[in-house]
Amino acid sequence: MATPHAQAGEIIDVRPLGDKLQESKTQALLKTDNIEALRLVLPAGKKIAEHKAPGEITVQCLEGAIQFTSPSGTQTMLAGDLLFLHAAELHAVEAIEDSSVLVTILLHKTTA
Repeated sequence: MATPHAQAGEIIDVRPLGDKLQESKTQALLKTDNIEALRLVLPAGKKIAEHKAPGEITVQCLEGAIQFTSPSGTQTMLAGDLLFLHAAELHAVEAIEDSSVLVTILLHKTTA
């Protein structure tokens, strides 16, 4: 059964998972026509191959450490670090440590 997305006005806990990190899984937090947010849970060594998002994104490291590769180069992100990418910019991620990351994607409605 899929985990339900948060509803408007509902508080979403994105605090670090701490000792629950290793048993946690990636979770979609919310999705509307205009925005999507998810918490990526990445065990140390996990790689997400180069890809692109359909809209602008923010990536915030909530805990742990990741290597984030984008057109700006490869950067280490630690807890509290936030970055922004334009739509369709190629990027890749590798977890240096067990980590959780908040990803927010701005979605653009398509008109027919």
